[in-house]
Amino acid sequence: MLNSRQRAQLRGMANDFETILQVGKMGISENTVKQVDDALEARELIKMSVLETCEKTSREVADELAPMVKADVVQVIGRKFILYRESKENKVIKLVK
Repeated sequence: MLNSRQRAQLRGMANDFETILQVGKMGISENTVKQVDDALEARELIKMSVLETCEKTSREVADELAPMVKADVVQVIGRKFILYRESKENKVIKLVK
């Protein structure tokens, strides 16, 4: 679990990130889970978006997807959300305690 200080740090880092994955009308598929898992392994912090064609809200998608990939939801704003998962092998981000 992330504390509020760590979330703030991650939000600041992700502020300039581009959205790298989208969830559409098919919702969360096995392929989506695999892509998110791979992206988190490589980058630790990713920004995603939920298209208007998706039947779920961004919060619902983020809350459903995070446990599937063992990640934390950092922030949800509008149709975008940020996920973080600490990588044991490819440590990129050092969080304040």
